[in-house]
Amino acid sequence: MTLWRLVTREIAYRRLNFGLAVLAVLVAVGCLAAQLTLLRAHEVRAERLAGAQDARTRQMVGRLADDYRVITKQLGYNVLILPAKQDLARFYAQGYAGETMPEEYARRLSESPLITVQHLLPSLQERMEWAERKFPIILMGTRGEVPQGHRDPKDPIQQPVAQGTMVVGHVVARRLALEAGTEAVLSGRTFKIAKVHPPRGNEDDVTVWIDLAEAQALLGKPGRLNAILALSCLCAEATPEGIRKEITTALNNEVQVLELTPQAATRRAARLRASEHADEAVAAQEEGHARLRAVREALAAWIIPLVVIGATVWVGALAFGNVRDRGAEIGILRAVGWRGRQILAVFLAKAVAVGLAGGIVGYAAGLAVAAVCDAHEAAAGDGAGVAALVDPGLMAASVLLAPLLAAVASLVPALLAARQDPAVVLREE
Repeated sequence: MTLWRLVTREIAYRRLNFGLAVLAVLVAVGCLAAQLTLLRAHEVRAERLAGAQDARTRQMVGRLADDYRVITKQLGYNVLILPAKQDLARFYAQGYAGETMPEEYARRLSESPLITVQHLLPSLQERMEWAERKFPIILMGTRGEVPQGHRDPKDPIQQPVAQGTMVVGHVVARRLALEAGTEAVLSGRTFKIAKVHPPRGNEDDVTVWIDLAEAQALLGKPGRLNAILALSCLCAEATPEGIRKEITTALNNEVQVLELTPQAATRRAARLRASEHADEAVAAQEEGHARLRAVREALAAWIIPLVVIGATVWVGALAFGNVRDRGAEIGILRAVGWRGRQILAVFLAKAVAVGLAGGIVGYAAGLAVAAVCDAHEAAAGDGAGVAALVDPGLMAASVLLAPLLAAVASLVPALLAARQDPAVVLREE
């Protein structure tokens, strides 16, 4: 009788013993396969969710950053370019520059490849008496922002004032009973009031805006400016020193540059906070995925060894019982010439058969359990998918290691069976 014929007939005769041993291996392999497959499914799902959530978060924060940009743009210009000869003490005292510079400076700046500032607004500002109304005002002449050739067109911070029209501050309009749509005479020129600003709580309330060329004519300063306003960019180079160096270099040191610190600092802080919020949101998502994975791995770390040890003890106990029950058979086989290593091979071959059957069925069962669990996630639109759950490496390991586990568990009983003396066994029987 050949070895495998003997093993198959033994399995058929002692089906319960074989079935219990296969069940032990099946439970161990199934538990291992289910846990590792669910971890794999979690990784697939986490990567997919992380990518989608990262995209959504970046999109959301992008909108937030754009909102911050729009909101902080309402703070107004934060860079002031003045004539080089302007005394700053006098400038701060009277609120505008008494010195002037050529209007050409605005054009030169617009044609320079500036990276630290944008939204260039040339202006001519001066306090004057509205002679016809006997009322002091600040006259502001502006032609609108000068486009920069190397930048894409942007919505202006301040809209230009059309020739022949004026925009009036709240206090001026209230004190002089001016309304939008009516006309007013300023220094002998007739202007149509295009707009009346609501209260702003600063010098804008006593300011009148007109076209730059008309302001230059009224003030007797054709082709002259006393300030160019700009908005600093949110880039690494846009420091106060960087802005000053770039602008003065472009205009051959013929100007001086001031950064309006509160507006600039607020704008930088708001935009920086938007960027930080994006990084924090993504990091929080990644931390949540990592924490969930750690919990799953910790659970698997103590369940899997416990089940494997239990299965090993179970298979070993069944093997001991099998050796005890087959004492007479072992004695007969030894008496007819079977050697110890042949007896050992019989028991180990049966153990390999147990492990092979338990490994194949166990992996299939573990995969099925994992698929059922993943199906609940799939119902919520978050499943990993069955194809993503199949791991060829885990399948091969289950099929190969399960027979090894069963053989190790059966080794000691098999050695005892191989060393039995046939004379002693038959006499006892």
